[in-house]
Amino acid sequence: MTHAMLKGSNVPLDTAAVRAVLRWTPGPGVPDVDASALLLGPSGRVRSDEDFVFYNQPRHPSGLVRRLPKKRVSEGLTDTVEADLAGLDVSVDRVVIAASSDGGTFRSVSDLRILLYDAVAGAEREPLALFDVTAETGEETAVICGELYRRGDGWKFRAVGQGYPTGLVGLATDFGISVDEDAAQEAAQGAAQGTAQSAAQGASQDAQGSVGGGSGFPEAAPATGSPTAGSPATVSPAGGSHDPDLDRTVVHTPVPPQPTVPPVPDRAPAYGYPQQPVNAPAPAYGYPQPVPAPEQNPAPEFRMPPMGPQFVGS
Repeated sequence: MTHAMLKGSNVPLDTAAVRAVLRWTPGPGVPDVDASALLLGPSGRVRSDEDFVFYNQPRHPSGLVRRLPKKRVSEGLTDTVEADLAGLDVSVDRVVIAASSDGGTFRSVSDLRILLYDAVAGAEREPLALFDVTAETGEETAVICGELYRRGDGWKFRAVGQGYPTGLVGLATDFGISVDEDAAQEAAQGAAQGTAQSAAQGASQDAQGSVGGGSGFPEAAPATGSPTAGSPATVSPAGGSHDPDLDRTVVHTPVPPQPTVPPVPDRAPAYGYPQQPVNAPAPAYGYPQPVPAPEQNPAPEFRMPPMGPQFVGS
């Protein structure tokens, strides 16, 4: 009976050897898929680089884990890894079965699944388990399809489906394989390409907002005849300046005119106090209000008092 597995589920294996078959549907624009295996110790990492079985190293030195040639079947293409579980050294705690794509991401791979067969009984028997592997984000170029792991005296198989945007190099590095630095840099650049494009688009939007005054703060205009050192600016017809290093035109916001103080008349100030503006509506703080000068001509009804002593006749 075949166990149709879900992601994270597991099934016990009652066999001494298994054959893990990756199968997918080829077609135009579909990248090629390669199967691989990693033999891990109890620490979750390989014991040496020899524990990585893939297209450039299709056979483990022990001969117990090996990659078989690809085949075309009626359902599509297959790539197979075979493992003799009973003969593996006790220091091998897990065997990870992975797939990598060449020429595209797993978004373009249709009907990818892993089928687990009893290698002792033969391929004509129905599979022990099958798991449909689907891309989580669509940007993966490598994915762990499943893993064989020890449980007591026996083995189990777990459906995993964990993707890696860094390809087979990133997956191998994650499990302790020593990878050539150039290959690692290429994998990292490929994984960061989508993030860099998104960041560049966001930066472009921010730059457009700052040039248009979206932040609410106008940019300060440089002093006339004194452009910034290293980036000479040229005046644009719009009244701004073009910075060739930034490749953008900066629009300078005009500064409103400042109010002017009315001129002070040419006359002597009041004794002990500075001169106040003639049309000032109120005296400056701390200074008394100027007193107007007395009139030269008195009112007509004014009468001077008699001079000298006054005598009243008796």
